[in-house]
Amino acid sequence: MMEDWKLRPARDLGLRPAERLRSLGREPGLFGLGVNAAWRRAVRAYLRSFHGFRVEGRENLPAQPPFVMVANHASHLDALALSAALRGPAARRAHAMAAGDLFFANHAVAALSAYAINALPVWRGRSRRADLETMRTRLAEDGLVYILFPEGTRSRSGAMASFQPGLGMLVAGTEIPVVPCWIEGAREAWPAHARAPRPFRPLSLRIGPPLRFSDAPQTREGWQQVAESGEIATRSLSL
Repeated sequence: MMEDWKLRPARDLGLRPAERLRSLGREPGLFGLGVNAAWRRAVRAYLRSFHGFRVEGRENLPAQPPFVMVANHASHLDALALSAALRGPAARRAHAMAAGDLFFANHAVAALSAYAINALPVWRGRSRRADLETMRTRLAEDGLVYILFPEGTRSRSGAMASFQPGLGMLVAGTEIPVVPCWIEGAREAWPAHARAPRPFRPLSLRIGPPLRFSDAPQTREGWQQVAESGEIATRSLSL
């Protein structure tokens, strides 16, 4: 039998425009959907034309959201590469987790991050348990895709750091898949110290089989278990 249809108010209802941009409950609306669709087309064209972007293992992506994509992180191109691999509902519902102090620092940058990139802010050193609970709830209830870099920051050397346990807080004890990915060439194409990307450096993405953590407890030990398993699966794709 079909479930009863329920009307739910928008999660960002009543927020002022500036608050809505930085809200973890932000919903795109028609304007946001249109801007994001145009941005995605432009990004795909750029990556294909200037970096010969290739995707391997696209068949490993779950057929429908929700799921979480995790990857090594050395460049601003990383989130663009992961989102460019998505199609259909997954592409429209994808949210990159972005550093709030960098991507939501002022109104203009926040508007670009919110409406074009469809990013959600993560405030480094200021994130609260309630914020992660909001993200966890939205992931499951709204059928979203999160693009997440569990190292916490871009690698300057190219070496991948250990995954932090925030990933576990999002998916431990659920059937939500975690898709490990490996990005090759992004650091050379746009290193952390450069102001803009460097064209004609090759870029590729390798997508591995999804992981599930329904048996992982919602405890610090369970979160660490998820983080370590995700890290191992991600590193294995670099070989």
